[in-house]
Amino acid sequence: MDRAPQDTPHNESNHNESQQNERHGEAADNTAGAHGTIVSGGQMFRLAHKLSDGVNGTRIQLAKRWNFEPQTVAYQGYGSTDWVRVLGRVVLTKKPAPGSRAEHAARNGTQNVRGWRAFTSVPVQFTDVEISIGGVVAHARADRGGLIDTVVDVKLAPGWHTAILRAAGTEPVEALIRVIAPDVKFGIISDIDDTVMVTALPRPFLALWNTFVLSERARMATPGMAVLLDRLTIEHPDAPVIYLSTGPWNAAPTLARFLNRNMYPAGTLLLTDWGLTHDRWFRSGQEHKRRNLERLAKEFPDMRWLLIGDNGQHDEEIYSGFAREHSARVAAIAIRQLSISESVFAGGHSETGDHTASAVPWIYSPDGAGMAKQLTTLDLL
Repeated sequence: MDRAPQDTPHNESNHNESQQNERHGEAADNTAGAHGTIVSGGQMFRLAHKLSDGVNGTRIQLAKRWNFEPQTVAYQGYGSTDWVRVLGRVVLTKKPAPGSRAEHAARNGTQNVRGWRAFTSVPVQFTDVEISIGGVVAHARADRGGLIDTVVDVKLAPGWHTAILRAAGTEPVEALIRVIAPDVKFGIISDIDDTVMVTALPRPFLALWNTFVLSERARMATPGMAVLLDRLTIEHPDAPVIYLSTGPWNAAPTLARFLNRNMYPAGTLLLTDWGLTHDRWFRSGQEHKRRNLERLAKEFPDMRWLLIGDNGQHDEEIYSGFAREHSARVAAIAIRQLSISESVFAGGHSETGDHTASAVPWIYSPDGAGMAKQLTTLDLL
């Protein structure tokens, strides 16, 4: 069975988020409507959710009419020798015709997919998913976006394991789970956009182009970053790799193929969903990163993390705040510096402050090679 909320830090983060959401909800309770009518924030969001559910219901009807089929998508998870975090998604998607070029490409992992196609799948909301791993069977319920993100109590040896996910009407799928040994003390957390992949995400129009139009094979790897992460995993073979990004779960298969094609180490993707929560019109990417950093700190209290990001968004601010609260759990912070043109289009640098008073070492470089040299001086490489 899933871990009980009062017993685990994994659910503490969800509880804390709920408390924060309640505070936001209270602040939004008195919103002026048309003609001076006071409409409660709760009522507004309930109406918005009803509208969102209605739109999703229409999409499901159209998807079924177009012969979309339910599919469970499994993502790589992680855990300790006592529990595992299992990630997946249940969607309706258009499967390629048997024997077609698209079916052959999907089977062999050679797809060349336009970005918008990742957003044509329709989430199957609130469906039950059976999870089997290590002789334990647990059940989870997909959320509003079809996402499964649950913790299963199970005793496993360190190393790679396989969880089987089954949702009604779908074929069972395998999710790789990396179980981290209790004596592992070093881990890697890396951003994706403009850190390991050049996407220019902060640029509104180019962000839309890169996300929805650009072929996934046209996306560029940041120079030297794949080599850097590969060297780090050779130097620290038991270190977990976490890719923490504000990107949407729709793009997870595309991102996984990109990372694999560019020879980045295998790692868990921690992404987010775009759209409504019960207290926000749009999800906060910054809060998503902060929440997962805090969760990882609770899950692995003896782990020291190398935090890798860039200075084009909010990574410096987020990592700096985390380091102030958990300096003993941060081995170093490595920031990729955007080029002049990237910085201009991204709206400038997020922060290039003085970190000499920080208890955590900071390094800056425009590429992976420069980071590697500085990490060598810190005895991390």
